[in-house]
Amino acid sequence: MPNVLVVEDDRFLRLVEVVLDPNASHERYGAFADFFAHDEPDFDGWCAKLRRKAQNIYPAEVRLVETQDELRKNLADAQALIVEALSVGADELAVASQLKVVQKYGVDLRHIDSRACAERAVAVLTIRRRANIACAELALTLMLILARRVNELQGRISSNALAALGYRYKPFDRRHTPNSNWGRIPGLKILYGSTVGIIGLGEIGREFAVRAASFGMRMLYTQRHQAPAAVERQHQVEYRPMAKLLAESDWIVPFVPSVAATQNLIGRAELEQMRPGTRLVNISRANVVERAALIDALRSGRIGGFGLDPLYDTPGRDDDELLEFPNVVMTPHIAAQPRFNALDDLDDMITALAQRI
Repeated sequence: MPNVLVVEDDRFLRLVEVVLDPNASHERYGAFADFFAHDEPDFDGWCAKLRRKAQNIYPAEVRLVETQDELRKNLADAQALIVEALSVGADELAVASQLKVVQKYGVDLRHIDSRACAERAVAVLTIRRRANIACAELALTLMLILARRVNELQGRISSNALAALGYRYKPFDRRHTPNSNWGRIPGLKILYGSTVGIIGLGEIGREFAVRAASFGMRMLYTQRHQAPAAVERQHQVEYRPMAKLLAESDWIVPFVPSVAATQNLIGRAELEQMRPGTRLVNISRANVVERAALIDALRSGRIGGFGLDPLYDTPGRDDDELLEFPNVVMTPHIAAQPRFNALDDLDDMITALAQRI
């Protein structure tokens, strides 16, 4: 009998089924081959290599589940369980007599009862997801671009090019002064010493905090429930209610899931609560920020800049009104890339599971 793996039905975790379950549909296999083709053109070869590394669990029966109830109903004969948001506790373990390992698709174990797993001799594995790291990196990239106005100034290295932007060249008196910023570009910022407000201290938010700390930023955060003091100390963050975070921050960066409760999370009222000149960078879903209110805030100068990935439309539009603002930076949904982030994560997970079953 093949090993049984129960897997939360996350779009990326469906790759476990594609790799390990020979009964996965040809349509799904082809869709993933196409999805990865621009970074991994030999998807067949990648799958074959991983199957060899995990030969003691390949082939397997992979059961994709969406709900907590489906999870419990499929655990009776499962050897391994992979979850992202679903919970694993005493109720789940009670019906999982053959379970040997729980793999968390991430590092946050708040929904997994590690003590109960240990009592049942069920190993708990985690993985620090490369995609989360990549998202944190892009958020900081967009911040740096906005701080130094790189999107406006890239390639504008001649006096004529700068004059076209409204900066007339006038030499400094070099007998007495240095020559830095000879273009006399105003409004340049540095991240050091500024305050960033993190909305959502989940796995991506924490990866961001690690990196923002290295820039010497003061970090505030808000979310539904305040994090434990140990987590706050580890990530050098201070809790604030939403309104105070907006009022105290020079930068706002939301890291929240795409659910009904986060749609228009930052709307007209929240934009008005920000101090004038605050810059907003959103690598969550675009609709976390209310588009019409955002455009009004940019037009009025209420906020000092905006960075976005992914976009409000897929693909984006050449006539998108946001492109008219020089202090807006947008990228076409590249935050979690390259694709090898997902491929390498799945390789690590499947290989680790194979060593435990």
